[in-house]
Amino acid sequence: MSERSDSEETAVAEPPAPTPAYAPVERASVRDLLQQPRVRRLGTRAVVALVAAVVVGFLAADWRVGVTAGIVAAIGEAVYRARSHSSVPAWRRASAAERRTEAQLRSLQRNGYRTLHARAIPDSEAQIDHLVVGPTGVYAVDSEKWDRRLPVRVQSGKKLFHGPFDMKPRLTEAKWEATRAGELISARYGREITVVPSLAVYGPPVPWKIMTIRGVDVYQGDRARKWITKRERALTQEEIDRIYEIAAEVLPPRYGEG
Repeated sequence: MSERSDSEETAVAEPPAPTPAYAPVERASVRDLLQQPRVRRLGTRAVVALVAAVVVGFLAADWRVGVTAGIVAAIGEAVYRARSHSSVPAWRRASAAERRTEAQLRSLQRNGYRTLHARAIPDSEAQIDHLVVGPTGVYAVDSEKWDRRLPVRVQSGKKLFHGPFDMKPRLTEAKWEATRAGELISARYGREITVVPSLAVYGPPVPWKIMTIRGVDVYQGDRARKWITKRERALTQEEIDRIYEIAAEVLPPRYGEG
């Protein structure tokens, strides 16, 4: 047996380098691509343009007129979609009724009124559509869009109906919202502040000017401005500004500032 010298180095076999693992690339199928919203929108636009081009071109007996009609139809479809589909989620957009009330209240600014829109009641799902602070007091206005085909009526001065539907739950909610808002503002302000609740109804005609039902004033939506201003002066400008600042703090915006 031969002996190995001390100077002789022992060769150590190194383990082979690991083979890098690659995840398989998943290729999108044609069906998946067709389900993409953008692709579907483009497909719809192409169909609209094609139909318009064929129909108009056939009727005019001129393919150039048909092509022009197709281009115009595609542009029209794009404009319509842009106007009818906002990037703002639907639950963040004001209803048509709220926008109509807001337009009325905007005109009150020059008379010293200040308004907060879509304010949440903390620890609840409730919301005051419009909180108005001005010379005549503090008001909570909830804008209601009801089916115009169903009549609005009151029974015994205490029950509000929209067609066959008893609106007691809506009245109770509106009164609670205003009461809770008043409590929160009063606690911060240091004296009692009353918030007057109301429902501004759009759609069906309301057969009275203003009626208080279960502690809530109910009136035709376009009377919101008059409902607020036709009262005696109750607050100074300094009080208005302070109450407004407090309300903005204790009643957070329902959908955030942005």
